[in-house]
Amino acid sequence: MTNDAARPVPPFTPEQFAGLGGGTVAYVRAFDSEEVRRLFPQAPPIQPGTTIFALLAADGSPIMLTDSKDAAIANAWEHELQPVAVH
Repeated sequence: MTNDAARPVPPFTPEQFAGLGGGTVAYVRAFDSEEVRRLFPQAPPIQPGTTIFALLAADGSPIMLTDSKDAAIANAWEHELQPVAVH
């Protein structure tokens, strides 16, 4: 006998969840230079030990990389996106 009532049902599919905030929300996240190279192999060489800020779309796709959190936030506003910090 199984108890299906105890098993929570997710409100969204993974695809629906990834689409939340699409076109309206962008995330600002800090990365160290080594992590940038691993996550964004197309990025230009970055001096080791540098903190880089990424502006990411709601689905996690990169919009821009910069060495300034303020520049990432300004870019979000420029593209009419609500910036949200990710820790």
